[in-house]
Amino acid sequence: MANGATLHVDLGERSYPIHIAADLLSNLPSLLAARDVTTQHPLFVVTDENVDAHYGSDVLLSLRLAGYRVHKSVVPPGDRSKSLTVLERLVAEALEAGLDRSGVVLALGGGMIGDLAGFFAASFMRGIRYVQLPTTLLAHDSSVGGKVAVNHPLAKNVIGAFHQPLAVIYDIATLQTLSTRERRSGFAELLKHGFIRDAALLDDVSENRESLLAVKSPYIEEAILRGCRIKANVVANDEREQGLRAILNYGHTIGHAIEALGGFSRFTHGEAIAIGMVGAAMVGEKLGTVREDVVTPTRKLLAAYGLPTALPESFAEDDIVARMKHDKKNRAAELVMVLPTKWGDVDIFSGISEAVVRDVLTALKNPAEEG
Repeated sequence: MANGATLHVDLGERSYPIHIAADLLSNLPSLLAARDVTTQHPLFVVTDENVDAHYGSDVLLSLRLAGYRVHKSVVPPGDRSKSLTVLERLVAEALEAGLDRSGVVLALGGGMIGDLAGFFAASFMRGIRYVQLPTTLLAHDSSVGGKVAVNHPLAKNVIGAFHQPLAVIYDIATLQTLSTRERRSGFAELLKHGFIRDAALLDDVSENRESLLAVKSPYIEEAILRGCRIKANVVANDEREQGLRAILNYGHTIGHAIEALGGFSRFTHGEAIAIGMVGAAMVGEKLGTVREDVVTPTRKLLAAYGLPTALPESFAEDDIVARMKHDKKNRAAELVMVLPTKWGDVDIFSGISEAVVRDVLTALKNPAEEG
């Protein structure tokens, strides 16, 4: 693993590589050229203020030295930038910069930037190419699979599209600049991959917690590789979420509602999803979709990574349920949730009772409550 790894998302003519290694950004021009992005194609870099301070200048310099024409747009950090207002600003900047249908968008940043820049690419001139350049642990999940979106005040990611990238170029050296909170938040999605499809991964991340939290290679590289492989396999089997792909939303039905209720600022995505995964485990135990105690080990593992596992008292059950009803998995006004069937495996269940969800949300406010 020391020399990095490359996975492939198998989607026929829309297939693309996921490169995972340290110092990939320094080789960005050659990696773009390998995907038929030449100096004849104008580039439009979208990043946020925090990422720009670390990598923006170096990325622009390397691309310009290689002969590319590049424009950079820098947006405020945080999920509030995933908005139609910011999207409109990107369109204006792109038009002023002369970006055309041959152009390529580079999403340099975490999950927010990947979603925003990807949706911009999907909608600008009815769709242009883009490349994901994730710089956070959380983005090992969001950068793969082509789901791109912006938020509405009532619901997360409700305005979006399926638009696959040309490539995912994941420079894991960028993880060293993450804050402790950002690192912990990112592990929520990595643990999610273990909860849905890989119990062995859960054992490994538990055993190597200290090294992983320090984002040390090769531990972090191997963990990211395994998480990306799970996501890539699911996406290859259900690109547009007609069935199987919904399992990737484990914890997200409650988690997205928590994010929206917190104004997309009180909790990070990973923190909200961590609470949501505990809630989903509790719903599963209550409904009998799982015949073993999964709530206790779920809480223990998430807490070991510094993630929250309880709902704040100030969050009203009715408000969360109201926002859960905006979830994209719902059908015919029925609540649909991804629930555990055993440790390291989940399935999709429809017709979830609101009364059961309210009971679980009440219990979720008690850190000692185990379902």
